[in-house]
Amino acid sequence: MEHSLKCTIELLEEEVSALRELIEVARMVVSTLELDQVLLEILTSAMRFADASAGNIVLYDTVQGGLTLHAHQGFTPEFVLAERWEIRPGGVTERVISGGEILFVNDTEDNPLLVDPIVIREGIRSQACIPLKVQSRLAGILYLCDFVPREFDRERMKLLDVLASFAAMAIDNAQLHERTRLMAITDALTGLYNRRYFQQMFSRELNRAKRYGNPLSLIMMDVDDFKKFNDTYGHPLGDKLLGSMGDILTEALRNTDFAFRYGGEEFIVLLPETDFSSALNVAERLRESVEQKSVDEMRGIALNAVTVSVGVVSYPQDGETSDDLLNGVDELLYRAKEFGKNRVYYRTMGEKP
Repeated sequence: MEHSLKCTIELLEEEVSALRELIEVARMVVSTLELDQVLLEILTSAMRFADASAGNIVLYDTVQGGLTLHAHQGFTPEFVLAERWEIRPGGVTERVISGGEILFVNDTEDNPLLVDPIVIREGIRSQACIPLKVQSRLAGILYLCDFVPREFDRERMKLLDVLASFAAMAIDNAQLHERTRLMAITDALTGLYNRRYFQQMFSRELNRAKRYGNPLSLIMMDVDDFKKFNDTYGHPLGDKLLGSMGDILTEALRNTDFAFRYGGEEFIVLLPETDFSSALNVAERLRESVEQKSVDEMRGIALNAVTVSVGVVSYPQDGETSDDLLNGVDELLYRAKEFGKNRVYYRTMGEKP
C-alpha cells in the first residue's frame, strides 16, 4: 500500500513537472520570434519526454521539396554538416510527408522502408518521426532518435503531440513575421528590395566598410528610353519590363550583393567588400545581361533589345560619405546617357564628376 502510494505520488510529480515544462515552452513560443531558439527548446523537451539520445527538427520547403535543418542535438558534426537534405523516394521521410502521421522505426536495420544512408552511418537504430502541421499543411518534421533498437513509449508520445503543435505554431509565427518583414522592404513589382531598405543597408554597409577598412561599391542603372517604351507599348508592358529587370539582376548577382529598385526605372546595386575594378566588371556584366536577356523577355512585344545606362562608384576613391557616393553615381549615370546610352560610365583618377 505504502509502495503503491509512493509510486502514485512520483507519477503525479512527474506529470506536474512535464506540464510545467510544457507551459514554459508555450510561453516562449508566444513571446519570441527567434525560431531556432524556440525549436531548440522544443527539441530538448521532446527528447527528455521520449528519453531519446538525439533529435533534430527540419522545416519542409513546399516549393522545392527539400528539408532544412534548424535544430539538433546529440549528433556528430558530420551528420549535421549539410543544412539542406533531399527527400529519398520510398524512404521514411517521404512516408511521413505523404501520410502526415507519426512514424516509428524500431530498428533501422530491419525496416521495410528505405532509411537514408547518412542515418545508417551515424549509427541511428531507432526513430520517431513526428510531422509538424499548421492546419493541414506540413511545416516540418521532428525526429527523435536512439542508437539502439527500441520501441518508443506511446503514452509519453501523447505529450509530444502538444510539443509538435507548439513547434508548428512557432514555425507559422516566424514565417508570418518574415513574410510581413519582406513586404515592408520589397518592391512588389520587381521583387527587389525597395528604396527605404537601400537607405538602411547603405548606411550600415558604409559604416562597416569604414570600420574594417574594406572597399564598397555602388552601381546605379536606368532603363534607356523607358518613357518611349511606355508610350509605344503601354504601361502594363512597361511594368512587365521592370519585373523582368528584377529577374535579370537577381540572376546575375552574387548572394552577397544587394539589388534595389531605387525609383521608377532606376535600380541600384550595393556591392559590399568590392573594389572599383571588380565593381566595373559586375556593372559591365549587368549591362550585357540586360541587353541580351531582354530580347527573350520581350519577345513578341518589343522589336529591339532593352538597354541600360550605368554609373559606378567605389568607396573610398570616389567619396567617403553616403551623399558623395550617391551624388557621384547619379551624375555618372546621366553622363552615360549623354554619351550615347547602353554604356557604363565611371570617374577616371583625378577627375571630379
